[in-house]
Amino acid sequence: MQNKYNQLYTEYTTILRNAADNNYAAAVLGWDQEVNMPPKGAAIRGRQLATLASQAHNLLTSQHLETILKQLADCEELAANEKNNVRLSLLDFEKNKKIPAAFVEELTVLTNECFNCWLDARKKNDYTVFAPYLAKMIRLKKQQAEYYGYEKHPYDALMNDYEKGATVAGLDPVFKRIGEKMPILLNKIKNAPQVSNQCYHLYYPKQQQWDFSIEVLTKMGFDFEAGRQDYSEHPFTTSFSPCDVRLTTRVDEYNFASLLWSCIHEGGHGLYEQGLPEKEYGLPLCEATSLGIHESQSRLWENNLGRSLHFWSYFYPILQRKFPQQLESISLNEFYKGANRVEPSLIRTEADELTYHFHIMIRYEIEKLLIEGSLQPKDVRAFWNDYYKKYLGISPMDDKTGVLQDVHWSHGSFGYFPTYTLGSMYAAQFFEQAKTEIPNLNIEIANGQFSSLLSWLRKKIHHSGRTYTSNELAIAITGKGLDADLFMNYLDEKYTKIYNL
Repeated sequence: MQNKYNQLYTEYTTILRNAADNNYAAAVLGWDQEVNMPPKGAAIRGRQLATLASQAHNLLTSQHLETILKQLADCEELAANEKNNVRLSLLDFEKNKKIPAAFVEELTVLTNECFNCWLDARKKNDYTVFAPYLAKMIRLKKQQAEYYGYEKHPYDALMNDYEKGATVAGLDPVFKRIGEKMPILLNKIKNAPQVSNQCYHLYYPKQQQWDFSIEVLTKMGFDFEAGRQDYSEHPFTTSFSPCDVRLTTRVDEYNFASLLWSCIHEGGHGLYEQGLPEKEYGLPLCEATSLGIHESQSRLWENNLGRSLHFWSYFYPILQRKFPQQLESISLNEFYKGANRVEPSLIRTEADELTYHFHIMIRYEIEKLLIEGSLQPKDVRAFWNDYYKKYLGISPMDDKTGVLQDVHWSHGSFGYFPTYTLGSMYAAQFFEQAKTEIPNLNIEIANGQFSSLLSWLRKKIHHSGRTYTSNELAIAITGKGLDADLFMNYLDEKYTKIYNL
């Protein structure tokens, strides 16, 4: 009997890994599309991506796979990790089979067209170029929500792709709390003497910035034998296995923060991908818990470490030696405070740790309204500009710094944005627990020693793959679920010191 189930499990893993091979081959083409592909390659690239997506979908929705999964689900002899893979694959199967193969192909082709249209719209700085394609994407995402099914709001079905169990009913109170509590802290900061970040806006040559970013990533523990960094229009991380993880960034020679924070942020994503168990390739246990937990890793490295005084106690002397003309007269404390300057700004990826969540809230509101049909794509620019004025008191100077700044909608990633705020909250919670369990962690960080923290993250988060939901993982690590109050307390304590409130 045991041999029968061993054979079935082997057959199951072969099917899933064949599907993964298709999906990761498509991911390679997607990475190439954003990094290397010549403009004329776009149309046929869409066909290639659609073919691979369709083949993977057919494998993952076959009756043969369903039969195997149901037989394996009844097997008590499977090891714990095998049971978890089967359990999660059954859930995935039930979800995947709701989507027709023809729809998958149509969505993949449109995503390719949409992305290239977004690039063209950014070059022309004109949202009207992108709006008709966004309308097509919204139509398909509404259809996808109907295929999945939902109880209360169609946006719930799309969020569930990124954060299992997330709902409008659950997230509305989170953003309401941010909208009520964060302005109190922001008003205190507004009335305090502003810290300077002028040193970030001097001239920093592109290659020297790049070299420093590689040094930071290496020190963080990113394995360049199993990954690389390149340039792209919008920073992102993609992975083809734990042994091949790609980061991208962008450089502004008069804004050092642009590369700095995106590099550390994407590095956090990359470390998570490299930490997933290679032996489970293609199976649920070689996938991240959720996008919220993925974002917790990038936000933990970017904010809890990268914007900390301990982090720069180690890296700032190195940076001063690389850029003596720019930084020789700037103290460590000035540089640190500049890294945490709070000021409403237009670009989400360059926003400070506080106002960042208003950027997310605006996108969350727009996506909800688009999917429920209360907002039309042609009106998104006006809505965007009005909400930036309402929440941040500023208005985009053009479409490139406004409604066209993010790549997500061109990828069809509706439901993704809320995970950034959830990730920040989980990050604060996890980092607080890490400090409790790792003696002298801040001292280690100040000495450029990150191995203890990375080992802790590997053991507590990375190695478990999708074994837990986000909330279950938080409970397993910290003894309680998502704690929004801890996040707000962390911000209060940090910025009270920086601004002498």
